Amino acid sequence: MGGGGGAELRYEISQNAYIKLVLHSLKHKTSAVNGVFLGSSCDDVVQIIDSVPLFHNHLGLLPPLEISLIMIEEYYVARGLGIVGYFHANERSDDVELGNVAKNIGDHIYRYFPQAAILLLDNKKLEALPKGKDRLPVMRLYTRDASKNWKLAGSDGGCQLTTKEPAANAVLLDYISSKKWEDVVDFDDHLDDITKDWLNPELFK
Repeated sequence: MGGGGGAELRYEISQNAYIKLVLHSLKHKTSAVNGVFLGSSCDDVVQIIDSVPLFHNHLGLLPPLEISLIMIEEYYVARGLGIVGYFHANERSDDVELGNVAKNIGDHIYRYFPQAAILLLDNKKLEALPKGKDRLPVMRLYTRDASKNWKLAGSDGGCQLTTKEPAANAVLLDYISSKKWEDVVDFDDHLDDITKDWLNPELFK
């Protein structure tokens, strides 16, 4: 777990939380998209239990973001979970830099949950999935360092971030081949049509 004074935090993401946000990014391939992770922390592990897709338009606009975070918190607090991290996928598939919008929203979440992480979609890893047997998430893990900057964890943030279910990438590939991303609802969709449920209760039925 890492020696010395403070052990390195690990992040364990459930299959559904992971797949939901990758599918969200695939639904809006030519746009930047974002989402939040819900979970709890125990000892040196942050357990990510669920996720909510946020936006595919105007990611940095504060009013819709604040409305969505309030609604998400109200729903999940009653279930013993809080917002523990932020997910971001850049507009360009070859862009693996963490931009200011992602950092600002990450900072906002960090104020309430100091072990918060930002997970950035890595399209190279995603595109390589059908060719390999990689079990690591197709995301790059960023955490805040002592000088309050977001830094890529480890060499590529691989070892500190794992999926709870080892076969998550195989399940993800099945969903991709069946175009499951078409069914994902985010907060943009919900704000346009409130009959669309941002909790995506039918997605994995």
